[in-house]
Amino acid sequence: MIKSNNYLSTLILGLLLFPLLVSGQVKLLSDSSHAELVKAAREIVTAAGTCTLISIDDEGVARARAMDAFLPDENFIVWFGTNPTSRKVGQIQSNPMVSLYYFDRATSSYVLLHGKAQIVDNVSEKEKHWKKEWEAFYPNYPDGYLLIKVIPIWMEIISESRGITGDPLTWQPPVVWFDN
Repeated sequence: MIKSNNYLSTLILGLLLFPLLVSGQVKLLSDSSHAELVKAAREIVTAAGTCTLISIDDEGVARARAMDAFLPDENFIVWFGTNPTSRKVGQIQSNPMVSLYYFDRATSSYVLLHGKAQIVDNVSEKEKHWKKEWEAFYPNYPDGYLLIKVIPIWMEIISESRGITGDPLTWQPPVVWFDN
């Protein structure tokens, strides 16, 4: 009798969850799905070129600005250069949670990466994360130059051309969580 109750319980649970699984409400990502999403995200980020860095100011207002970021590393960590006196430095010091928005106009695809930002003032890191074309913006390099390092927590991806779409009912996009 215990065996049949376990079977019956499993069957009922399966029947209850089936509509959720079919409608996409519950997304169970296999390792290959995760790898495909990360690969697509790298393609979108590369095609986008620049991104929008969104931080929160002291009044709780979202502040967005276009940024010339370095491409994400193997752990999807993103680096930026900035002026030490820019508003974003103070905003990140007050609230390190930021979002990065990359949009590839050619495919109407996007990546929204949410993570924790750190201000980095380390000479060797500055040398690694420097673009010669920035010389006009940072005449006092390396002193007048800081880095922002964004360690990802999660990212969402939409790319209809790659078959990556949101839930048909809620429009919730697929999400990749990071272990960083």
